[in-house]
Amino acid sequence: MATMTTSSNALVRQAGIGVAGGIVGGIAFGIMMGMMDMLPMVAALVGASDAVVGFIVHLGISAIIGAIYGVVSSRLPQAWTPQLIAGVANGVIWWVLGALILMPLMLGMNQMVFVIEQMQIMSLIGHVIFGVVAAVVVKVLKERAV
Repeated sequence: MATMTTSSNALVRQAGIGVAGGIVGGIAFGIMMGMMDMLPMVAALVGASDAVVGFIVHLGISAIIGAIYGVVSSRLPQAWTPQLIAGVANGVIWWVLGALILMPLMLGMNQMVFVIEQMQIMSLIGHVIFGVVAAVVVKVLKERAV
């Protein structure tokens, strides 16, 4: 029983560290999204159009993705290189899932699924920035927790 509790505590700790990384990465990406006037589209996911609402929704999504990353990255080698590669991969995976599939479908823009134009390329760059920033924050926090 003690092993299960220890495992559960470790999982919660890893997810929590991931949430912190996701929020910091989300802030970095969110600033870019704000400069590109993309936040109202994110707000549309909850039936709003305000950029502030979009930023809040974006940070919520970022926290969830960060939690997943925190748990997954704990199963990888803990050296900087694999962690940064995992961060980039995380950004690319969520770009495909989020920007190229889920977002267009959720907004009723089915014709935009898997469309890659300049806006989607900028989104890819933002997602990679998110992934790298989140990976750095997670790595630093994990090192401090040891």
